[in-house]
Amino acid sequence: MGEEETAAAEPVTETRPLSERDLRVSDDEREHVVGVLQKAIGRGMIDLDEFTERTDRALAAKTRGELNAVLADLAGLYHPAAAVAAAPAYAPPVGYGGYAPGQRFELNAKYSSLVRSGPWVVPPEMVVRNKYGSTKLDFTEAQVQSPVVHIELDAKWGSVEVVIPEHAAIDVNAITDIKFGSLEDKTRSNGRAGHPRFVLTGRVHGGSLVIRHPRRGLFG
Repeated sequence: MGEEETAAAEPVTETRPLSERDLRVSDDEREHVVGVLQKAIGRGMIDLDEFTERTDRALAAKTRGELNAVLADLAGLYHPAAAVAAAPAYAPPVGYGGYAPGQRFELNAKYSSLVRSGPWVVPPEMVVRNKYGSTKLDFTEAQVQSPVVHIELDAKWGSVEVVIPEHAAIDVNAITDIKFGSLEDKTRSNGRAGHPRFVLTGRVHGGSLVIRHPRRGLFG
């Protein structure tokens, strides 16, 4: 058998092209996903146990497919390329059209810190449950869907901070159940005209509720 025949008889191995899922990830990408998970727990999308389990999986991930699996069921937080970039304060899912009329959106902070800020979408009605934690609702850059936003508070041994724009107004007249806690309206807009208008109801037990305008300057 000649040399040409021997070479032709050797099997040819085809290399399968790699997809993005097969690409290796860096430490920066893993840390970015951990940061996204911290946002998810702050929004009440996952609890502390899920955060710990998903963080372990993220830090152990070798490929983008393994890394993205940690975020796949978190709407608005899924990054196909696991890009190393700052995640937006609120990233609605593709095709998201807003909250349905009458829908009550619920936020939970239990032994943790919950922050909503930046250009996040505000539903007409929301419930904030805060137990041994802290909640900050910053409406300065928020996308408010209705002229009146109803916020029901269920705060127990935790702090709630509400930041409203200068042109907005607050209504805390329906908060009549304050026990071992405090309510401080630094905006002095209660009962005044403003747009939008944030109407707070519910209770504050063993905690604090502070309402203020955005801080001005370095020492505002």
